[in-house]
Amino acid sequence: MVTIRKALKEDMVAVHALITELAVYEREPDAVIISVEDLKHHGFTEQRFDCFVAAHEQFGVIGMALYYPRYSTWKGPTLHLEDLYVKPEYRMSGLGKQLFDRVVEEAMAQDVGRMEWTVLEWNEPALNFYKKYRATLDPEWHLGTLTREQLNALK
Repeated sequence: MVTIRKALKEDMVAVHALITELAVYEREPDAVIISVEDLKHHGFTEQRFDCFVAAHEQFGVIGMALYYPRYSTWKGPTLHLEDLYVKPEYRMSGLGKQLFDRVVEEAMAQDVGRMEWTVLEWNEPALNFYKKYRATLDPEWHLGTLTREQLNALK
């Protein structure tokens, strides 16, 4: 039996492990620099993000959807889905859909002007998943980033 529920502070150990698995899947195995304590602090003290988890009664947390509020100068409040991840052995079971649907429900409850996320152009399973929702997957926009090191170099 699997339950989709809001993450608890004690779930952050498992959420961190899922984030690390996702980084490996996305070919960035050394990219995760946050700790479990960072997740606990950022999510539950600073309330920078929320998270739904798929919790298996026997095996614990096996999937997650981490999201946070953003603001669009065009649309007003938006909701950004940062990560949607289900352990490989539980994929194709509907858990990804259940997690995504909970975030959609949250976006609707918050009455946001847009729900958004990014997906790697080579991640065909994810692209096909989002196409089932008739999501707009816009190839014209590029994700720009500056790492902590790049920010510090600008001082």
